[in-house]
Amino acid sequence: MADTLRRLTNTSSFSVLQDKLESWHKDYHVISCDQNLNKCCELIELTAKIQGQLFAILNHTAAEGGHYAGVDTLKTRLLPWLGTCFSMARSSVTDDTSLQLIQDSAEKDRRIRELSASHDSELQMKDTQLCSTLRQLDSIRAELVDTQNELDETKSKSATTLLATEDEILQLKADLRSAHEQVEIYKRKLEALDDNERQIRLLRDEVSYLSTEKVMLQERLVKSRSPSPSLRHSRSSSPMRSESPTRAQLTNTSRYARLVSRFSDLYAVERLEAQTLLRRHIADLEMVQKIIFIAVMESFKTAKLAYRQFKLRVRKTLSPSHFGIESLEDAAVDYIVRNLDLYDIQASVNDVINAMNVNPRISFPPEVDFVLISSLIRETCRVAFAMQTLEPPLDLAFASDGELYNDSRYRRSYDSEFTAPLVMYHVWPALVEGDVVVVKGEAVTRRGATWSRSRSTSPVRSRSLSPSRNLTFISKRSLSPQRLRASHL
Repeated sequence: MADTLRRLTNTSSFSVLQDKLESWHKDYHVISCDQNLNKCCELIELTAKIQGQLFAILNHTAAEGGHYAGVDTLKTRLLPWLGTCFSMARSSVTDDTSLQLIQDSAEKDRRIRELSASHDSELQMKDTQLCSTLRQLDSIRAELVDTQNELDETKSKSATTLLATEDEILQLKADLRSAHEQVEIYKRKLEALDDNERQIRLLRDEVSYLSTEKVMLQERLVKSRSPSPSLRHSRSSSPMRSESPTRAQLTNTSRYARLVSRFSDLYAVERLEAQTLLRRHIADLEMVQKIIFIAVMESFKTAKLAYRQFKLRVRKTLSPSHFGIESLEDAAVDYIVRNLDLYDIQASVNDVINAMNVNPRISFPPEVDFVLISSLIRETCRVAFAMQTLEPPLDLAFASDGELYNDSRYRRSYDSEFTAPLVMYHVWPALVEGDVVVVKGEAVTRRGATWSRSRSTSPVRSRSLSPSRNLTFISKRSLSPQRLRASHL
């Protein structure tokens, strides 16, 4: 429609028609009748062409408006004009025909009104449905927004729950590992308890045997003749051993087996417990193992020193009143064996901690203390002290970092380089009886280990002491370990 109207506008048909009308009016009285008729027919043809284009535009416009658009305009303007034109053109139309046309027009008007009414009702219904649909759409959108919010909240809660669940799983795994470690420790303690019970039974049998032998010796002593003072003096001052065995000599074998077994338990149980405690504060496993090794070595040194001092006090106490067939040395050892509970083990533990605080080979965080491993130190001092009462006594083998690895004295740890000839550091000392190895130690061998002649060649590590260390060491901090041990003699 727009194209047809544009073409009609561009051709200026009405202007051409106006020009032709003006030209014909000027020449009407000049030209002939045929020429006037030709002019009139030409104008009629041009008018018909213009009307044809206008009717085409009318048709397109009505088609674009739909079935019901423009109905009132057609009824009020086009149809009356067409009726007038046809009535003027056809004077032979009868009244019946006109009446029939009027009835048809009224019928068409009625149908058009009905169609228009039905169209309006349909439009109103569609508008109502559209409003209802829009309200439902808004409600669905609101529900969709609420559902999306609930979904986001559920996702966040699920993520939080998942993180919490993962943390709980990790915590449960850690608790499970800790429980497994505790079970292993309890199993070892149970095995040690079984060994102790077996040793207790052996000791009870030995005690019953010794009680019987004691009764027999008392009867023999009553029956024997009382020795003279000079003979008694010579026996008490003689350095030779007595012919009658003492309790320490009779129980030497059983105590030997019990102490060796207890030393093995220290490695299997107390060492692992101390290592677990230290690993909570020190991440370096090598430093933890060095601390435990030095603690055991210092415990043996301190216990041997305490044994010598205790033995001197016992000899000094028993010397004025000693008499009998046994020597003063045997009497002192026998007294110590019978009264091991008199050993001041806490003083030895404090001495060991003080010695470790000034040891240049190890370092320790300042916020904690070596008191963490006091249980291991206490048990090691107790075992070392009791080993000095054996004949011959048990001791630890000399150990130095960088020494040549001795397969008869040590076994390699699992993380060692098995082709390395030198010891990087020691994990556990070897127990020896003289030159004979009773229990093997454990060492770490790696290539690149350097040999050191003494502990003084190790670099000194500056380390601030915790308050608890200062309290126990402030009076002896300026003394070296050698001077400290010499001051106790």
